[in-house]
Amino acid sequence: MGAYYYFPLKMHVGAPDVPTVKEGQLVKRGECIADPNGLGAKIHSSISGTVSKITANEIVIQADEAQSEDYVKIKQCESIVDSVYEAGIVGAGGAGFPTHVKLKAQIPDGYIVANCVECEPVLHHNIKRIEENPELVVKGIRYAMQTTGAKKAYIAIKAKHPEAIASLEKCLNGDSSIEIKKLRDMYPMGEERAIIHEIFGMWLEPTQLPLDAKCVVLNGETLANITMAVEERKPVIDKDITVIGKLKSGKEPNVFFDVPVGSSIKSLIEKCGGIDGEYGEIVIGGPYTGKSGELENSTVTKISGGVIVTISLPEYKGKLGLLVCACGANEERLREIAEKMNSDIVTAVECKNVEHVKGALKCKTPGE
Repeated sequence: MGAYYYFPLKMHVGAPDVPTVKEGQLVKRGECIADPNGLGAKIHSSISGTVSKITANEIVIQADEAQSEDYVKIKQCESIVDSVYEAGIVGAGGAGFPTHVKLKAQIPDGYIVANCVECEPVLHHNIKRIEENPELVVKGIRYAMQTTGAKKAYIAIKAKHPEAIASLEKCLNGDSSIEIKKLRDMYPMGEERAIIHEIFGMWLEPTQLPLDAKCVVLNGETLANITMAVEERKPVIDKDITVIGKLKSGKEPNVFFDVPVGSSIKSLIEKCGGIDGEYGEIVIGGPYTGKSGELENSTVTKISGGVIVTISLPEYKGKLGLLVCACGANEERLREIAEKMNSDIVTAVECKNVEHVKGALKCKTPGE
């Protein structure tokens, strides 16, 4: 038998999924192993193997020695929304909101917005995918337009990516219903309300959703997954990811396409030659909103954006104040970093632009 793959039962907004398999059961790549319990998304095995363990938080599968790129296809569906649901598609940019729910919106006078900003610094997999295979994203936009009734779409992308923009322009071939919007290079340009402001010149309130601007915003990788679900009946079993930092491969980003969900983060780092000497943290996600992970037990999920191996954290034994911002790390994360630096935290204050919305922090005007 081969390596172990770990599938968290919560890789999405909503309640944890309910396992549909039992310990000892043989499963095939692409087979559904958990169903949503209310708001959520199906989870599929990314490898063929044997269910080793099921807990309240995850399903563990030991892979067969021999693996194939073939997979169990989702059932043939009559609608795009049903295909997206069966494929277990969620916001691949990190939010994890079930995509089939978004696509139920009817906006005949509205817009699909493709979020191809790749907002967090050092992440590169979305842009590289667009450079090499823009059709996946463009087709996903058209499927989203078809099911929502939207007559117009915008592709939001930073102007600093001329190769990706040229790739999209060639793929669009003059299609005026889909327009490329070149955005400024700033953080957090990928935040939904920031994108809507850049395109339409309006600020949504922190309590409002893109639908209030007659928009459905979808991440570039999410759109690619829609295309694969509709055309190839492929569930979300693979993830694109960037690995960067204190690695023996050097300072350049390592982009991996189609990494099986459930793979260990350690295995990706090893593919980069391993860690170069001492390090500080393994950050899962981007540098601003990512979380600290463990080298030995961190896993690739549907919403994993990146893996960053940081330098050793400097020691600062003095007094330290924390500025909590909705666009960056939350207070818990800031305290974690400060404690690792042996700092004495004396106070924490919130940015003046922060508003509390349903237990989360929202910025009034992100990026301004």
